[in-house]
Amino acid sequence: MSTPFYVSPQQAMADRAEYARKGIARGRSLVVLQYADGIVFVGENPSRALHKFSEIYDRIGFAAAGKYNEYENLRIGGVRYADLRGYTYDRDDVTARGLANVYAQTLGTIFSSAAEKPYEVELVVAEVGSEAEGDQIYRLPHDGSIVDEHGSVAVGGNAEQISSFLDQRHRDGMTLAEALKLAVQALSREPGGGEREIPAERLEVAVLDRTRPQQRKFKRIVGRQLARLLDTEAAGSTPTDAPSDTEDGDSADSTGTTPDSTEETEK
Repeated sequence: MSTPFYVSPQQAMADRAEYARKGIARGRSLVVLQYADGIVFVGENPSRALHKFSEIYDRIGFAAAGKYNEYENLRIGGVRYADLRGYTYDRDDVTARGLANVYAQTLGTIFSSAAEKPYEVELVVAEVGSEAEGDQIYRLPHDGSIVDEHGSVAVGGNAEQISSFLDQRHRDGMTLAEALKLAVQALSREPGGGEREIPAERLEVAVLDRTRPQQRKFKRIVGRQLARLLDTEAAGSTPTDAPSDTEDGDSADSTGTTPDSTEETEK
């Protein structure tokens, strides 16, 4: 009778973590930054139908890197949680911290279960406050831990180098144009130290804008408005409610959140 193959729990968890990290690293990076009037989401995404960023609730946005089918399920679950809690209690009871806790429990359970593979995803949940001090940004890695971020955060792909770049250059009170340009500069950096150009049509940009009069603060920045923000030095004063090329703030989009092909893993 052969002896069963033994793997220590420590080695098994390390292998699962490495597996998840490699899957996440295959995706393109995205960044989330605070600016004077809210929070901006920026990522490279040639698709106009499949989004990396989505609205979850009135003041809450969602960003994810990794395997599409896995984080799309998480996004849908988050929308359902937020809608049910807002309906049962009060809209103000739906918070980014509460949503992050729900995601953390789900990711942690899956990561520690030997019966299924870990999710190859890394999430960002952000909530814009009525003042800058009330903004919240939470990063959730594959293992379900929660990291409370301040100022800026990068996930997916070359996240470590991009985070270092942002930490050195991000400052409080930046205009939207300044924050957007900084994000594009960070995303343009190659792992080897070089830079590449990312055209505006390959960028996906969204904001949670505290100055919007609507209850829903999420809005996509596209087309001519995005070009103006990228090209004009004085564009920091451009309001996010200025006319753009698409309908305003698509509620909990049903389109999902990523990439360049129909493959499950973002390339």
